[in-house]
Amino acid sequence: QVQLVESGGGLVQAGGSLRLSCLASGTGSIFSFNAMGWYRQTPENRRELVASFPGGGRIYYDDSVKGRFTISRDNAKSSMYLQMNNLKSEDTGVYYCAMDTFWGQGTQVIVSS
Repeated sequence: QVQLVESGGGLVQAGGSLRLSCLASGTGSIFSFNAMGWYRQTPENRRELVASFPGGGRIYYDDSVKGRFTISRDNAKSSMYLQMNNLKSEDTGVYYCAMDTFWGQGTQVIVSS
């Protein structure tokens, strides 16, 4: 059974930083070969793709986070990360790790003004 677990969320002031982690288990050999990404659900229940590895060595960032967020992965640790710097109030939401069709439970990020 594939399981994705996010961690690292919390309350932070605007301009601060957080590092989100996603640990995958039960993935076997597929972790290194599947698309992965981070989504967020806003307090208004909008779902947004924040950053991803679409495949082919490419990296995608939403324009709203470009230059502030960095997505990375460590295949040996079956982990994916999202370094979030210079956080803004509009970054507030529940952040979800996704791999292929699998999703984690989410980790909450609240950015105070």
